[in-house]
Amino acid sequence: MDSGVIASMLQHPLTSAVVLLDAHGQPLAANRVAQSLGLPATLGAYAEVLESSRVQVANSGGMAACVLPGTGGGRLEGWLRAVSDEHGQVMAFTLSIPEPMGADGTSRWEMGLDSADHGLWDWDIPADVVYRSERWTRMLGYSEQPLPNNLTALSGLIHPDDHALVSAAVQAHLDGRTDTYTAEFRLRQHDGQWRWILDRGRVVSRTADGRPLRMVGTHTDVHHHKLLEQQLREQQAQLEEAQRIASMGSWSWDTLKDALWVSPDFLQQLGVTQQRLQGIRDILRLLGRPSVAHLRSAWRKIKHEGLPVHFELEINGLGDVNPHHLRVWAQPVFDGNGSMVRLLGQLQNVTEQRQTDALIRWRTELLNRVSALGKIGGCEIEVDTRRMQWTEECYRIHGLRKENITLEQALSLYTQDSRDAFEAALLRISDGGLPEQLELCFYRNSGQRIWVQVLIELDRREGLPPRFVALFRDVTREREANERIELLAHYDRLTGLPNRFLLREQAENAIREAHERGQVLAMLLIDLDGFKSINDSFGHATGDNLLKLASARLHQHLRNSDLFGRFSDDEFIVLLRDLSEPEDAGHVARKLISALGEPLRKDHVTLKLGASIGIALQGEGLSDFDSLLRAADAAMYAAKESGRNTCHYYSQDVLMRAQRRLELEHALQGALEREEFSLVYQPLVNTVGESSPAIEALMRWNRPGHGQCSPVEFIPIAEECGEIVRLGEWVIGEACRQAVVWDRAGLNFSRIAVNVSAVQLRERGFAERVLEICRDNGWSPSRLELELTESALIRDSDSLRRCFELFEQNGVLLAVDDFGTGFSNLHYLNRFPVQRLKIDRSFVQGMLDDANTAEVTQAIVHLGHALGMQVVAEGVETVQEDALLRQQGCDEIQGYFYSRPLSPRDMAQWLREAEAGMRLGARLVIAS
Repeated sequence: MDSGVIASMLQHPLTSAVVLLDAHGQPLAANRVAQSLGLPATLGAYAEVLESSRVQVANSGGMAACVLPGTGGGRLEGWLRAVSDEHGQVMAFTLSIPEPMGADGTSRWEMGLDSADHGLWDWDIPADVVYRSERWTRMLGYSEQPLPNNLTALSGLIHPDDHALVSAAVQAHLDGRTDTYTAEFRLRQHDGQWRWILDRGRVVSRTADGRPLRMVGTHTDVHHHKLLEQQLREQQAQLEEAQRIASMGSWSWDTLKDALWVSPDFLQQLGVTQQRLQGIRDILRLLGRPSVAHLRSAWRKIKHEGLPVHFELEINGLGDVNPHHLRVWAQPVFDGNGSMVRLLGQLQNVTEQRQTDALIRWRTELLNRVSALGKIGGCEIEVDTRRMQWTEECYRIHGLRKENITLEQALSLYTQDSRDAFEAALLRISDGGLPEQLELCFYRNSGQRIWVQVLIELDRREGLPPRFVALFRDVTREREANERIELLAHYDRLTGLPNRFLLREQAENAIREAHERGQVLAMLLIDLDGFKSINDSFGHATGDNLLKLASARLHQHLRNSDLFGRFSDDEFIVLLRDLSEPEDAGHVARKLISALGEPLRKDHVTLKLGASIGIALQGEGLSDFDSLLRAADAAMYAAKESGRNTCHYYSQDVLMRAQRRLELEHALQGALEREEFSLVYQPLVNTVGESSPAIEALMRWNRPGHGQCSPVEFIPIAEECGEIVRLGEWVIGEACRQAVVWDRAGLNFSRIAVNVSAVQLRERGFAERVLEICRDNGWSPSRLELELTESALIRDSDSLRRCFELFEQNGVLLAVDDFGTGFSNLHYLNRFPVQRLKIDRSFVQGMLDDANTAEVTQAIVHLGHALGMQVVAEGVETVQEDALLRQQGCDEIQGYFYSRPLSPRDMAQWLREAEAGMRLGARLVIAS
């Protein structure tokens, strides 16, 4: 039964106990009075007792008296009535019992009709006089006004539609055709309203020939029952119509008998008969595995918890090809012992709804996939209420969970400029403007900046409130890519300074403006001294950090009006505008040099840089960016030649030196192929015993038409332009070739030494190439010594270690040239297989005049010996220097004191004479 119908009936303020039973006599519901008497449990236990009464009432209509056990050994007497639909089909039964008066359960029926809700009448048939109880008249509201006491007059109170029915029932009983008289009809109350009455009676006296003399009976007020029946019928009709519209139906299952009943209308919707669905097993045969699992889960919950459940089933094989989806509600019914005897519930055919839902889900998922692929989110904003709805992609774009969000909350994510632009666009569009497209910026909760492209238009479809429709597309990558392109095109990625392109553009504007206003303008070209060595030694990461620190420090000492940018790897340009005097450019340059002179610290490493600065003043002949740059570049190289870490103004002399450098750089190209290079050799004399001397190969450049060019001048240029790699390989190959010639001639020497640039060491495969040169020339790698600068060794890298490991495995000797003039960190001496330290000539030449310098050379000797290395002194020119170095324990001595650099032929002669001298010295020692 519909829960609304049951609730309406049971909440009605009846004074009697009322129980609603189903067509099988099982209680469905009861009002409070019936529950207090325990009627549901009693009726469940004594269903068979009422069986005959139910059959009688179902067949004949009306009501039947019944007696049930009461509490405390008493009994309950009541009336059983049938509830039929408009076709006369019995739907249910009602049982009513007068409400008990006392706590012992005694009923008014048992205490007397006068105290009951019944009116008593007594009809003297021959006299046609009717005697009525007070309750009879009070029931109809006639207690203050006397009623006629004859039946003929009283019959005028009967409703015209019921008059014939009542007359027939009375006549049938008087004729003896019925045992009792029973009739339900309406009587007119004193206020003119009609009231339903149950009239029952019996002839208690007849004449000998059977004519009735006296008839006694009762009037029972059943008005509320009839109203309840009418309401029940109406609501049942409404329920059936609602169920038909909603594809719903009722069902019940007798768990003890496995008897299943489903409302006929619903079976008709499914296209199946009741005979096909007799029990739960018939249902199970139509279910797939998932539905069987759902049914069993629901059954367990009902059995264990006794609570209502709802679930869905998929039923197959009902005649259609496609399965039916049913939504099921189930309510357990228990007997007085708490045992479940029945399940009641409702069914709904949701097949079409599931198909529609599936189609909607498919379309929604398709739209979401399209939106996700295109990163397009949708948004609707009601114009009047500003209520907002977002699509799933819109939540994803904004980095929010899918939950309700207001327009104000969404706008709070955006920057103020974007909020203002959005609100202004809404206002313009609502005033009749065209759709607009905006680019807005907001920040997610994570702090990530997001750019969105928003298309807004107004939707005024009929039947819907006006609303803004906005499409959001995430254009962050596009925006950031454009910003990166802009940044890369105009700014240096490492330092964030203007790059050479933007700097040129800004500088040309500044130069033109200074010329127009007659202002003094200067260009400073800054080259970081020592940066290349640090970058090679500590790696590019350290070099990059150093550049950032240096640029920041330089920037701090410039005015806001000055232009500052990175021009190349370690070169910066400063454009000083509106100077008071030309000399001010020099003051600024020295201030910048001083700023860079302070140690730079990064990642526990302390480094020191210098700067060579070239200064060019705008003036005659220097009126554009390129001419100023050439002049500043020339001045910068002049500063380097002057000792570095200084500044130099551009002049004619500076120009000449710059031109000289450029000339040498061009001359180096192809000089090797033109055989302009040669080697000279200088011996290294052993100070102890009669060991053979060593030989160092030194490169010379004889330029046709120009004469000799000093290595001090052309080697740095060769390193900068990269020509040193080819020259270095040629030197090693030529030295090995010449050493083989001397060795085959029987000349005695220990090893051949060549200088190697740090640029050569950085070349991939350098060690393999050296060993290959030795093999090609037939020279043992163990008699080859490579002289390296400290700057070449200071960098610790995997490639450098592998290079030296290969040298060590093949016996190649390593020496540190110009020791003491480079880095103060000597840790590299333990990392690499170095055999010799060469004391720089600057220490040797000053040690006779400066005790501190002599102590330095002594310390170097002690350090080398402590590390298991030999110590070589170069640049020795006097006997006093030679004597002091021998006294300090120096192992080998090199310099003009023994020999100037010699040609291969002269070097061979020197070796012969040295060997002869050693033999003579040995004979003199023996003779003495």
